[in-house]
Amino acid sequence: MWELIRINKRNSILLLITMALCLVALGAIIGITIAGQNGLLLGILAATVIWLVLTLISFSAGDEILLKASNAIPVTHEVHPRLFNIVEEMSIASGLPVPKVYIINDPAPNAFATGRSPKSASMAVTAGLLGKLNRDELQGVVAHEMSHILHRDILFVTAAATMLGSVALLSQVYLRSLRYGGMGSRKRYSSGSKGAGRAMAVMMLIAIIAAILAPIMTQLLYFALSRRREYLADAGAARLTRYPEGLASALEKIANDSAPRLATANNVTAPMFIINPLKKTGQLSLSNLTSTHPPISERIKILRSIAQGVSFKNYSDAFEKVTKSRTVVPATALTKEDIALRQASEEAKSERITGQVREVGDIMRKVNGFIFIPCQCGVTLKIPPNFKGEQVVCPRCQRTLELKRPATTNS
Repeated sequence: MWELIRINKRNSILLLITMALCLVALGAIIGITIAGQNGLLLGILAATVIWLVLTLISFSAGDEILLKASNAIPVTHEVHPRLFNIVEEMSIASGLPVPKVYIINDPAPNAFATGRSPKSASMAVTAGLLGKLNRDELQGVVAHEMSHILHRDILFVTAAATMLGSVALLSQVYLRSLRYGGMGSRKRYSSGSKGAGRAMAVMMLIAIIAAILAPIMTQLLYFALSRRREYLADAGAARLTRYPEGLASALEKIANDSAPRLATANNVTAPMFIINPLKKTGQLSLSNLTSTHPPISERIKILRSIAQGVSFKNYSDAFEKVTKSRTVVPATALTKEDIALRQASEEAKSERITGQVREVGDIMRKVNGFIFIPCQCGVTLKIPPNFKGEQVVCPRCQRTLELKRPATTNS
């Protein structure tokens, strides 16, 4: 496992170096087109400053910004005890601290993990996910996100997204400056020699092409590595739960769910979710260079092809069998491990037999501070947080019930 983490760190560094070189080269080209040879260092300096500012913001408060942008609400054990129990189980299995748990008030089933390190990690799941998965399926999703934390993927995504944002910002600034101030630049270059004017025209053309292509190329590279990390997180989830069918069934339910796309997702946050939250139902099996995730159908087939154990070697064999391509698992992680498959949990079996459904609406109400008061007659009253009274009357039996508000703590 530690060897896999080491390789992940090495590949992350190589990717970030590649993206940094792209950023510096773009800054240098733009600097030359704006101020000639004297603009070389100026362009590199401007690119570096943009990257440093975005990096400072991202690493100091990037996870908080992402959680707030996703409308994620921190929850306690009382809101969803089963979720907390599963998170604690997977934390023990992975040997990591228990991450902070959030719920996103959205019916679209999905989840993501974020944070700068395992000690500061957070995990967010949607209310739709909690309402539509049984225990084994939810455990598979939590284990997938815990694997991202274990493999240090959350730090990579933060750093890579920052670098990608820097390239995109520099490109947009330059292209907009051409639109509004390009005529002045052409006049300045035309006042020199004819040869110098042609050279600068060529450099400007190169700069425009670079400004357009650089964000695209860095994003494709980012997406390619994101897809690889999704496979590895699936492998890690199967290893942690010892029940790959749980994650496979969860992915199948999420892919076939009819809920609208996740309202708060965007192109920046999409790679962090367990499946691409921007694709519509029926498009989730598609995969191309612009996809942030591997095909759902392929991921499910791989998980259901795992046999004789749930080690990385077993996942690698299933991957090569299904995809007919070279494994994404590093060779050093393919050590012989004897991790046996387990059967479905009794709770999950019972849920499938009885057809138990956890209401998404109730989960959303709990997240938003509703107070649930059970009455002796069997009715559960759901009191909104802005209710001012101290007592309520049951509409069925007319009993007067005391309203016990949860204790508040000052942060």
